[in-house]
Amino acid sequence: MRKKMNDTKRILKVGIVQQQNTETVSENLAALESGITALAADGATLIVLQELHNSLYFCQVENPDYFQLAESIPGQSTERFGALAKTLGVVIVTSLFEKRAPGVYHNTAVVLETDGSIAGTYRKMHIPDDPGYYEKFYFTPGDLGFTPIQTSVGKLGVLVCWDQWYPEAARLMAMAGAELLIYPTAIGFDPRDAEAEKERQLDAWLTVQRGHAVANGLPVITVNRTGTEADPSNATAGIQFWGHSFVAGAQGELLFTAPRCDSATQVVDIDMSRIETVRRIWPFFRDRRIDAFDGITRRLLDEEVPVK
Repeated sequence: MRKKMNDTKRILKVGIVQQQNTETVSENLAALESGITALAADGATLIVLQELHNSLYFCQVENPDYFQLAESIPGQSTERFGALAKTLGVVIVTSLFEKRAPGVYHNTAVVLETDGSIAGTYRKMHIPDDPGYYEKFYFTPGDLGFTPIQTSVGKLGVLVCWDQWYPEAARLMAMAGAELLIYPTAIGFDPRDAEAEKERQLDAWLTVQRGHAVANGLPVITVNRTGTEADPSNATAGIQFWGHSFVAGAQGELLFTAPRCDSATQVVDIDMSRIETVRRIWPFFRDRRIDAFDGITRRLLDEEVPVK
């Protein structure tokens, strides 16, 4: 009996590390290594970490002293996580504070291959500047574009946190051949907000990213930090990071959701063969009116753009 074309599954075992960080970098690194090692023992071949995972989220204040946390790429962290990737035979998606040159710093994701080498990097393109998230003080916007990173487990569309609100970024990664959309993240509540507002924010965050999965027919992996981190200046109530790391399939279906308030590690199975199946029944790429999208590169449409 002949097999149907979608009968052959290609399972990717993805591990996530959602972590509550401390002010001691060495403690955070040790916890990350422990989580990565446990996930590899459970069969994960791709492991994703949260945004700026080595330290506390220092962007709550504008303090030049925090530039001391930055490092070169290649550098100490890529060597450490690269060695771990090689020992365990896994691909690791890291998120680092990159010192590119004096006065030029980036929020950079680095992907380590199973042989310990750097498979590729992505510099965060969208940089927020809001109370408690003063990232423009620290980070130069990325200049590497939306280019997937080829690895032994597939072509990874790595983006970072604030990028997750922009459908254009997800679309361009998908158009370039990404097989997964991956978002290391650091986002949370203002503890003073009403519970209803907190729920609206969290629901919006989940919804927009599941929408990227649906619109592009691709799985989405988002790994957020958890725990409450105080504002060093005491100007605000700090940030209550909402955790809730998740993995969604190619139709936006939730395959796993982490708790809100606790650290968590988890291996999640993703059937990569469903990308082709979903794109056949929902051919959004086929039906895109690319002849009518000229206005998308403008800030606002001051006048109507005629549709051809």
